[in-house]
Amino acid sequence: MEIKIVKDSITKSELSEIAKKGFGDLVKAVVDIEQRIMAVGGELHADEEVLLAEKENSKREDTWGINIYPEKTGDDRIEFDSMVNLKPAHGNSSRGVEDPAIREKIKNIVSTLIVE
Repeated sequence: MEIKIVKDSITKSELSEIAKKGFGDLVKAVVDIEQRIMAVGGELHADEEVLLAEKENSKREDTWGINIYPEKTGDDRIEFDSMVNLKPAHGNSSRGVEDPAIREKIKNIVSTLIVE
């Protein structure tokens, strides 16, 4: 699966196509909350995180793995569940995103980058 770095925008229909080619109803994504960009379409969140680090100089503490469900809306669109979120040194000891402020940043970035 080809990983795409989204800096400006991606359409909901593009995400739906990526989902159909991969997992059916979801797209794995990693969001860099400092640069306000994301990588989508990888088989593993870890692959997307590595690509962001290599191509965009993203830092581990700024990248968070999510699943995007393109056909859903509101809070149902994003699932905060990824092995890359295990960051005990940065206060996150689960696969989720424990800090509500970081979750809100991720939601805002995703809603800005996904256009209809």
